[in-house]
Amino acid sequence: MSDEELLAIILRTGTNGEDALSVACHVRELCGQQGLLGLHHLTLDQLMSVRGIGQVKAVKLKAIAELATRIAAARVEKDVCLQTAGAVAEAYMERMRHLEREQTLVVFLDGADHRIGDAVLSEGSLTETQIFIREIYRLALQMNAASIILLHNHPSGNPRPSRQDMLITARLREASDYMEIPLLDHIIIGDNRYYSFREKGEL
Repeated sequence: MSDEELLAIILRTGTNGEDALSVACHVRELCGQQGLLGLHHLTLDQLMSVRGIGQVKAVKLKAIAELATRIAAARVEKDVCLQTAGAVAEAYMERMRHLEREQTLVVFLDGADHRIGDAVLSEGSLTETQIFIREIYRLALQMNAASIILLHNHPSGNPRPSRQDMLITARLREASDYMEIPLLDHIIIGDNRYYSFREKGEL
């Protein structure tokens, strides 16, 4: 089935002069080049600007987009093995690539590189680096983690690290040496691509 046909099933009904498929086509056009991924970025008002989309249908479409994100997040099982940057990026890509704001997350691993859990450390710009590092290791000790992986997203879609990203990585590596809980990688999530400090030989 096409994207438009799937949307039509969700919408169920159209409006005067247009059936559900026609309304679905207008929604798909509104999503732009991103396709259905664009649903993550459309507001309720934008969806309701489409003739035939009221508040109930707009909320339903946003709920489905959120559900898709949560399904992707649920795929990251607690004991999944994360030995490569590619495995980490694949596990967290759908969860982080659609975020409108920058989010920083730490993954805690056991001695066999199995995921114990993860925690969101910040939303938006990170300003208090020392507090940030202290919180990471407070949680790592609490969870009895053997190692950690840092992730954050770039809403622009370009995962290339900034100067601040490099500074945080260097400081966190120093702290990890002192705490004897290694920083295995710092991975930046972009739009279906990622940057790994470890793969680039920078960690």
